Amino acid sequence: MKLISSPSLEILKPEIGQKLCGMNGDQRYGISTFLVHLHELFGSFQLTTMVDTFPTMTQAAVVHTSLRDRDGGKSLGRQIRERFHAAQPDALIVFSSSRNDHRALFQALAASCAPRLMIGCSSAGEFTSAASGEGLTCAVALRSSEMVFSAGLGRGITADHQTVAQQLVAGFRGLHRPEYRYRTALILIDALAGHTESLVEDLTRLTAGTYQFVGGGAGDDARFQQTHVFYGTEAYTDAAVALEILSHKPIGIGVRHGWQPASPAFRVTAADAMRLASLNAVPAAEVFEEHAESTGQSFDRADPLPFFLHNVLGIKTGDGHKVRVPLGVDAAGCVACAAEIPVGATAHIMSTDLGSAAAAAAGAARDALQQVQGRKPAVALFFDCVATRLRLGKEFGIELESLATELGRAQYAGFNTYGQIARAEGQFSGFHNCTAVVCVIPE
Repeated sequence: MKLISSPSLEILKPEIGQKLCGMNGDQRYGISTFLVHLHELFGSFQLTTMVDTFPTMTQAAVVHTSLRDRDGGKSLGRQIRERFHAAQPDALIVFSSSRNDHRALFQALAASCAPRLMIGCSSAGEFTSAASGEGLTCAVALRSSEMVFSAGLGRGITADHQTVAQQLVAGFRGLHRPEYRYRTALILIDALAGHTESLVEDLTRLTAGTYQFVGGGAGDDARFQQTHVFYGTEAYTDAAVALEILSHKPIGIGVRHGWQPASPAFRVTAADAMRLASLNAVPAAEVFEEHAESTGQSFDRADPLPFFLHNVLGIKTGDGHKVRVPLGVDAAGCVACAAEIPVGATAHIMSTDLGSAAAAAAGAARDALQQVQGRKPAVALFFDCVATRLRLGKEFGIELESLATELGRAQYAGFNTYGQIARAEGQFSGFHNCTAVVCVIPE
């Protein structure tokens, strides 16, 4: 690190750097604190050129590649080095198509740009402010002098989701760092393991409601067979990862879905986790068949997904509906859903259109921007359902355009998820399907 125009200080020696940066060399100061320490060490001096080694705000780099495996990792790392002028990222978030050899990709990425922390998940469609499609890998790199990042891994969701929540929270620093007013955790999870709604509740309980949570369920390019989360350079199933973000500035989270009730109200009379057995004591498949007939739609029990993409289930809550995507019908007439269905809940069959989907993304972005209280966004994360991409096809780009319009010049990245996570004050909270979730991180 060079300091220019000082007659007695040309190069800051490593041992002095340790005094300024802490014994572990990890901590970076804001520029005012940095100058105070220089004055204590050297007395008065002139400094006419400031360098970006010690950023005074949060910096973000959004990158993507269509290359796969090792080549994909090297490409992402090279782009991040260029954007950060070879500086080391504090945290790196990666959304990667399941078509990759994940270990090869992440080992090459780690070797190329050496992030201090790295998490991510497999995906079912990827997008940034510069590209959108399937089979891509995109990443968000963060550097900040005003935020503290920690990462955690929890394994064994199917057997014990409470233990997984405890494993994640064990790595959170904010419970012992009261100087950071704003506490957020990005959660990425193998949603095919189930229990995601319960896990979000566990996390909220274990953190005494002092954290907001945002994220989504990993994907596998709409095959619904096996999904992975990434921690360091390793990939895991039946697991969840967390990136804790402690900040002196608010991080905004917006949640909208754009679906409206299209049927009378039903009572959920029988369900087992993600398996809906009956509504109003009528087999669930029969209820959907009757709705299809009354609305002039086609419903095929052997291939129901085309119908389900346009006719989801909405679970009534105090402030609207939580959307649940039906996925298939079994021989008993039960409907498999993408998230848990609570027995006794009031539910509607829901409908939407392209305009409503685009408006939901725009509304979620506006809500998130409002929460950062006029600060300039460094980056936005966007989590949207794979069912939305499948339903809209090429018109999914219109939803991304509406998001970009609200964000203005701010860059963004995200992926099509198997469910969306959002728990924040004043927002529609929990685990969702077919819902647009936007997280804005300010500079």
